[in-house]
Amino acid sequence: MQKITSLPADDSMPGWFHISAARTPRPAHIGQKKARFAIVGAGLTGLAAARQLALNFPHDEVVLIEAQEVGYGSAGRNAGFAIDVPHDIGAKDYIGDVTIANKILKLNTLGQNYLRQIVQVHSIECQMSESGKYQASVGEQGTAILEAYRSGLAKIGRDSEMIAGKDLPDHIGTSYYKQALFIPGTILLQPSALVKGLADNLPSNVTLYEYTPITSIDYGDKVTLVHDKGSITTDTLILANNGFASHFGFLQRRLLPTFLYGSLSRQLTEEEQARLGGKPVWGVIPAHPFGSTIRRTVDNRILVRNSFSFHPDGRPREKYLKGYLENHRKSFERRFPMLPKVDFEYTWSGAICLSENHEGFFGKLAPNVYGALCCNGLGITRGTATGKLIADMIAGERNELIDFLTQSPGPNQTPPEPFLSIGVNSVLKWGQYRAGMEV
Repeated sequence: MQKITSLPADDSMPGWFHISAARTPRPAHIGQKKARFAIVGAGLTGLAAARQLALNFPHDEVVLIEAQEVGYGSAGRNAGFAIDVPHDIGAKDYIGDVTIANKILKLNTLGQNYLRQIVQVHSIECQMSESGKYQASVGEQGTAILEAYRSGLAKIGRDSEMIAGKDLPDHIGTSYYKQALFIPGTILLQPSALVKGLADNLPSNVTLYEYTPITSIDYGDKVTLVHDKGSITTDTLILANNGFASHFGFLQRRLLPTFLYGSLSRQLTEEEQARLGGKPVWGVIPAHPFGSTIRRTVDNRILVRNSFSFHPDGRPREKYLKGYLENHRKSFERRFPMLPKVDFEYTWSGAICLSENHEGFFGKLAPNVYGALCCNGLGITRGTATGKLIADMIAGERNELIDFLTQSPGPNQTPPEPFLSIGVNSVLKWGQYRAGMEV
């Protein structure tokens, strides 16, 4: 019996969750249950896997298990960018090997199309906007990154437009940035509203249990998931719980649960909107990976997302929120001096699962156990795509994307503690320092 040594425990003020429409959570599981398929983690990967398994096996029950409430965890705490293009920060042109980049583009596009279709069919209100993204720089170093990225995108046939600083206020209101690369194709959305809507429109043969944290697991001919009020036995288990997979006995010292922090403003008044100017909906990604992500939302709020911390148990530390709120305030004031009295209503942390070599895991972890894990910051598109594809793989399908994913070397092993935490947190602090005014 494998004891689960760490359970999700996210902080209480995720803005996207609280401003999206309330829903009635599905009841927690009680008693004993058997099902052909079970999935742990009802984020974007788990929701896609559950939907596709249910379609592939319409006569079998699929059990989807969530430790917290759908939309409250990591899937509802990101910045809401559904990105199609690759962004390999280890390559000089941010594209790297063109063959691999084109596969990643196909993978991300699959995730986008899958979500787009579900949102349209079920009329899910999640502020989905085909807005593209701006990759913006403050200084010369960032501008050089943008030029390299533009040349890399051209290699895979993707159009982009370089916009001079003097023209940016017409796009994003602020004159803070010196240059930006506009890249069509990114979808902006409200992430918590999306996953709530996906959960409430699953096929009828999916049974969702919320508030059901798994406390131990028995791997045998069948897999038994144990929780405080009962157990679920399944023929086939899919882990879609990212960094927590290591507490289920897999990929230990290979997954890096890293936390980013976001703040969401109150809604701007009509007068403030006029002062800001620019387009009504937009999203800015920093040229430097450790800079600030900024969004103007459909409902006229401003999101600021920056600052990092690493916690190997996958649980945030609420003590960081106050200090990082100050970082967000400074970032906001630099960019929006025309909005001096706009306060933040919500500040929260959200985990992303990283690996040292930027590779995820996809495939079989053990007999009867599969995983689609570690999206390295692209959870909306890659998580959705890999969730769908792991369900197709279990159904016996093979295609170029499944082959591409299974051929990955997977996440690298990292040093043991305490060296791991010391090393990762040092890298995070140095990266934020080097980002300078990009933050």
